[in-house]
Amino acid sequence: MLAAAAATLTLGTVSPAMAEPSDGHVFTLAVYGDAPYGTSPTDTAEFQATPGFVESINNDPQVSLIAHVGDIHSGKQYCTQVYDQSVYNLWAKYQKPMVYTPGDNEWTDCHKPAEGGGTYSSATQQINYVLDPVTHQPVDYASGNPAANLDLVRSTFFSKPGSTLGNGKQHVLSQAQVYDRAHPTDSQFVENVMWQQKGIQFVTLNIPGGSNNDNDVWYGAPSQSAAQAKDVAERTAADLRWLDRAFSQAQENDAKGVVIFTQADMWDLDGNTAAHLTAYEPFVASIASHTTQFGKSVLLFNGDSHAYKSDNPLSPSASCAGEAGACASVASTHPGYNVPNFHRVVVHGSTFPLEWLKLTIDTKANHPASDNAFGPFSWQRMTQS
Repeated sequence: MLAAAAATLTLGTVSPAMAEPSDGHVFTLAVYGDAPYGTSPTDTAEFQATPGFVESINNDPQVSLIAHVGDIHSGKQYCTQVYDQSVYNLWAKYQKPMVYTPGDNEWTDCHKPAEGGGTYSSATQQINYVLDPVTHQPVDYASGNPAANLDLVRSTFFSKPGSTLGNGKQHVLSQAQVYDRAHPTDSQFVENVMWQQKGIQFVTLNIPGGSNNDNDVWYGAPSQSAAQAKDVAERTAADLRWLDRAFSQAQENDAKGVVIFTQADMWDLDGNTAAHLTAYEPFVASIASHTTQFGKSVLLFNGDSHAYKSDNPLSPSASCAGEAGACASVASTHPGYNVPNFHRVVVHGSTFPLEWLKLTIDTKANHPASDNAFGPFSWQRMTQS
């Protein structure tokens, strides 16, 4: 079952209203994330199964674009240049364009010892890096330094601003191409892109999950380094400006809907308290404000928490559908919002069977919010077995 042979696809429950992509106002995307994962640095089962997974998406003639919402390996695998390049090579087999927004595991969390980073020693006030037992060299790229690993992700997956991964052509606009000259540090955020397709505005945002927007102190040191504080400040501000621009374009072009791709599950407690999510509040507030002003359907896709979920965390009365345990209350997380024209989907990830969501967009449809449809959007779970 884990071999990289051609996959068998199992369709999820299909809404009777789900459109068949037969004309110009209907198109389809494949959305997934948190893959390929391993349970240890030497576990390559999901990686070896990925060629078959890629082939299964290639074999669907309706899919016109693939979106990956971050985490290209687990929190128990090392951050290396060889691995990042190997994932890039796997994705080069996609026959359609692909967009990707980075997750925490490939940069923010590279400092953690489980990912091959290191641990701060209060006795020596130095970092004890994880070393290869043979070479006695750090196992991670740049000893797990998050800023350096983000630069590695950028040079590997975003070397040509405005270009997509995979094959085919989808014009996207990178923040590095059109950054606000009043904020020159925005030019480094090549990974933030946006585009419009058949009247739908799409935008990606580099918001890492799990780490409270990269506020968890690197290497467990007593306080944030200057480099970490710089990342948090510059990236948060750049993301918020990019979100402003995306909704501005949606308004100007009378878009029929907005789709946001990001890695962080900004409502996932993950065993911690709501205080561990406070650094996501600026993003939640901005999304809520823009969505209310936009007045049409806004759909957010994220990964991070791994278990499939379909809900509206910006509405205190909205229903939730998902895997066992996924629909725990989020009432104590970012409370005070009531935005009915918003919906969020958490893609399943990290475990077998490998899974993707088949997102069908019918710009003439207006589905009521349900487990697998909302406004012009409808989706079904596709699994590899």
